[in-house]
Amino acid sequence: MIRLVFVHLKYELLALLRMPGFLIPSFVFPGMFFLMFAAPYLKTPETALKTTTSFMAFAFFTVVFFQYGVGLSQERENPWVPYLRTLPLPAGVRPAAYLLAGLLFALAAALLVAAVAGLATPFHLPAGRWPTLLAALVLGAVPHGLMGLSLAYLTRPRAALALANLIFLPLSYLGGLWMPPELLPGWARAISPWLPTRHWAELVWAASEALPWPAASLLALLGYAVFFALIATWAWRRGTG
Repeated sequence: MIRLVFVHLKYELLALLRMPGFLIPSFVFPGMFFLMFAAPYLKTPETALKTTTSFMAFAFFTVVFFQYGVGLSQERENPWVPYLRTLPLPAGVRPAAYLLAGLLFALAAALLVAAVAGLATPFHLPAGRWPTLLAALVLGAVPHGLMGLSLAYLTRPRAALALANLIFLPLSYLGGLWMPPELLPGWARAISPWLPTRHWAELVWAASEALPWPAASLLALLGYAVFFALIATWAWRRGTG
């Protein structure tokens, strides 16, 4: 089964590489956005560390949410997908390959943000903190990827992109992925602690500073993951039943 997963992963990556309309906004946009709107204002290592790691989470969010929310929604109308369901494959092969492909592209987008920060700001993260930071990024990507899956199975392809932006942009802003929460307006600061993106940011900030992960944020992300997993499962069964 593992060999089959990697075979499907290979062709999933090739398919994504042949889609510049996906690669450019998903892979390049977070680093470009960071360079234009954040990097010029980061003058100290402390602010550069917090903002850069926030934008790394933003890069992960961009890839997994749009790939699973918009990309999968569009694939549902592709005749190739029903054909693949007829193949004698274990049930988890294609979802596992799709998940790994999304995480690999998300990791590449996040590392691009870190590279831009290293060149344009005083950002520095000790080598020993990178594994914990990457673990926090992947962990936070789970409920947000499931959110994208829920969107994919609940909406039609033509509506998916518009709805994805209506969800993605407010969550990024209010969750503190673009600026520290203390700089948000009062109404936004009141909403921020309830959002999954804010709890994701809390994990990432703790990892970057070698602090324990906040238990409340871990529980919140787990709750969101279960919630969106239930919605995605129900919507998938409704759409394929």
